[in-house]
Amino acid sequence: MLINLTNHPLHKWDKAQQRLAEEIFGEIVDIQFPNISPDADEKHIEQLADKYLNKILSFKPDAVHIQGEFTFTFRMVSLLKQRGIKCIASITERLMNENPDGSRTYQFRFVRFREYS
Repeated sequence: MLINLTNHPLHKWDKAQQRLAEEIFGEIVDIQFPNISPDADEKHIEQLADKYLNKILSFKPDAVHIQGEFTFTFRMVSLLKQRGIKCIASITERLMNENPDGSRTYQFRFVRFREYS
């Protein structure tokens, strides 16, 4: 089982990303990434990470797909890896299109998963 702890629920994933995740991990469970105030201090991040750790552990996952606010993500990855749970991130290629009006639009193409190491 893979826990998806991001702001990007499974139903919004690129089909190739979803297919690969299901092939590798089987079931995928979304857990919404927390909304973290820029005013949150380190103590708050630790408490929030502990709360999410307990929630994640209750699923007994093989891995956690985690991306979001950097300090929380770092703390969660550290806690999960201490417990032998693999943590991965989605790796994408950013494709830029220049529009006739000079503005740019970007698309992101899923390439692979990369383990936090």
